[in-house]
Amino acid sequence: MSTPAEHELLKCTRELLECIAAHDWASYERLCDPSLTAFEPEARGQLVEGLAFHKFYFDLPASSGPRHTTLCAPRVRVVGDVGIVTYVRLTQRLDGNARPATSAIEETRIWQRTEGGWRHVHFHRSAPQ
Repeated sequence: MSTPAEHELLKCTRELLECIAAHDWASYERLCDPSLTAFEPEARGQLVEGLAFHKFYFDLPASSGPRHTTLCAPRVRVVGDVGIVTYVRLTQRLDGNARPATSAIEETRIWQRTEGGWRHVHFHRSAPQ
């Protein structure tokens, strides 16, 4: 059975992934701390700090076609005012030939509890498989 904090962190993580898929920058910016840090494939092994790196991708045209995201085996751990959410994100879409394709990405999201609620402060994401 999950605690209220664990339930809230999973909800925040799902909301974050939905706003990424929808290219909803205002929601992404609301959920993320301005000092967000990340290790992700697009950064080529470098630690990215701040939101500017991510804004570039939000400003690109959204991909067309249907998309569906599933979180597999999500785990939530709360340590004081920090929440750690780990999962594999499966994304279903149509490839360039209109055939179904699924990618799997391992993600760890770190959240910090603030007076205004949970803020996304760091993530680590694998390359799509």
